[in-house]
Amino acid sequence: MALFERDWLPSRSALSRFLAALTEAPVEALRTLFLDDLLDRPLTPDKQTGSLVDRAGNTWVVIDIDGTREAARQRALPQTDDLPPPFRRLDDVCAPGYRGRKRGEVVRTRTTVSQAHSYQWLGSFGNRGNGLYRTELRQSLAAIRRYLAVHQFSPEHTLLRLDGQYGTGAVLTDLAGFALVTRGKEYSVLDHPLVQARLHLPPDQFQQRPESQMVRSLYDCPQVPVGPDGVHCRVIVATHPTGKKKNPVGVTRAGIVYELFFTTLPQQGFTACDVVELYLHRGAFEPILSDEDQEIDPDRWCSHAAWGQECWQLVSQWVWNLRLELGHHLLTSPLRTTEFAPALPPRNEQTPARPTSSATAPTSGYAPPATATSWKSGRFTGADFPLQPDGTLRCPAGQSLRVQEHRQEVDGSLRVVYAASIRSCRPCPLREQCQWNGGETAKPRQVSVLLHPLQVGSAPLLWRDWSRRGHRRACIHLVRHQRIEMSLPPPAAASPPPTDVILSRAQRAHTRLSWETRLARNARSTAAGPVSITLFGIPHAFARWLDLSA
Repeated sequence: MALFERDWLPSRSALSRFLAALTEAPVEALRTLFLDDLLDRPLTPDKQTGSLVDRAGNTWVVIDIDGTREAARQRALPQTDDLPPPFRRLDDVCAPGYRGRKRGEVVRTRTTVSQAHSYQWLGSFGNRGNGLYRTELRQSLAAIRRYLAVHQFSPEHTLLRLDGQYGTGAVLTDLAGFALVTRGKEYSVLDHPLVQARLHLPPDQFQQRPESQMVRSLYDCPQVPVGPDGVHCRVIVATHPTGKKKNPVGVTRAGIVYELFFTTLPQQGFTACDVVELYLHRGAFEPILSDEDQEIDPDRWCSHAAWGQECWQLVSQWVWNLRLELGHHLLTSPLRTTEFAPALPPRNEQTPARPTSSATAPTSGYAPPATATSWKSGRFTGADFPLQPDGTLRCPAGQSLRVQEHRQEVDGSLRVVYAASIRSCRPCPLREQCQWNGGETAKPRQVSVLLHPLQVGSAPLLWRDWSRRGHRRACIHLVRHQRIEMSLPPPAAASPPPTDVILSRAQRAHTRLSWETRLARNARSTAAGPVSITLFGIPHAFARWLDLSA
């Protein structure tokens, strides 16, 4: 009853008018209060937040950034020359855009930010249609920086997991200073010479999900320029044969589907398979949005004004965070630790001494290709035979060397032997500088490219978090089993006798009142006594934490 200083709880129509009267300034002030309230109190007394521990023992905090949308259905209206242009009440909130599997004609998109270990919301930023994803991303980063500053986390050890919508070079520039993993959609990267040369070598690792029969071949390409600005990042190319149905992601070339993953995670702490698994683990974000829809329903249409709808979604996230915080005080439980990826075997156990298949690869993947150093003074070395995008080597004379053999070494390295044609070597004027015995050599020049096992920490990947639903549902269960008594003191004096009221024509016609008029009419009197609220069924320790008197 204290809401808006009223004697009675506001009706739906009153709330609708309140949301319609909101502007940008109060909603942004509410957004600041929402984040201040989240940061003022730690989630647990020991101030734990969860973490991800990589194979080198470094600690990371993971934050998910993703967009969700809600579609609105609209009836078809006749449009003829003798009729005025159609007017829709949701024109300020929605616009035509991508609907996905949702039914409707117009949509509203919002970018949500979630802490992946504690499941707290850090913000929601919405716009009509497909939204302004670059602007919303910058607003999300500002909220994340405030969160990191309070908890004393480094942005360099904060992993942002983003949807493929953000997989462009321009967006990577906005994310400078953060670690990231996202699906790439700039498939022109596949034509880069570094990537093409790596795709013609054996894959680093193979990745398969337990619920899927598809096996991806992974190629790790560090320091590849992406986008028009040439932002350097680690590019992982995943390939698999095309199926009967069109693949929803990736690009298909010559019967092979190519998927791109962009990341800045170090190779010493994360293998290529670890990076892909971390991105696919974003699927755990969808149940959070589903729980939000079932418990709070933030995407319901509560207002025909854009800032009113934004206010409703902020309040919904605020209620979610409060339930989560109260649940942690009702149900105390330690962080749980999950082995996200198993430890790598020792290096001498990764590959058998005599492998039975040339496709055997070390579990850590391969380091960048290396060639032999100078073996005779004044002669060409392996560095003088650079890799080409077509998978061949080019000799100093401009001739091509092609793959002749894949040879597994005892230490786990893979030796790829390239050889030139004897027809090219015999008349070559650089033969004396290229081959061991010069013109007397009867064999063509051969060059070996070595793929050594990547130096990665052997520890497992550890994921530390809490239960996604347990604490919130403990709070909801407590509220459903509470009894609340509310009482008002009797009026101090008898109310004055009613006087004749002169109605205006708008009042007689029951015209919809504005929010200001309705608030002035229903405002609570300053002489009214206090409201007494009594709660039953609250545990003693919980009531003490809430500072409630017995």
